[in-house]
Amino acid sequence: MSSDHGLAIHLETRPVFLDLKPGDIVIVWDHPEIVGSDETAWWMGQVIVLEGSARNPKAPSLVQVADVDTGVIRWVNADCIEQILMPFASDFAHV
Repeated sequence: MSSDHGLAIHLETRPVFLDLKPGDIVIVWDHPEIVGSDETAWWMGQVIVLEGSARNPKAPSLVQVADVDTGVIRWVNADCIEQILMPFASDFAHV
């Protein structure tokens, strides 16, 4: 018996953190469960370092981000990052 498997259409959106690069300016939420809500518990930061997960080293699970207002550097869960506002030039590592 044959079955037609056709093209699979994925309606899920790709997580933003999969496209992160050092130097990107991002919105970071304090808790992953409030991402995209009306809460005001977010801040803007610049990505410094991406740390891969154990299952897939190319997919970041932790991101080191510098708060653009205070300069405080923190490690955050990649799920807490909602969107990339603007990437800087690719030569960020040389700055």
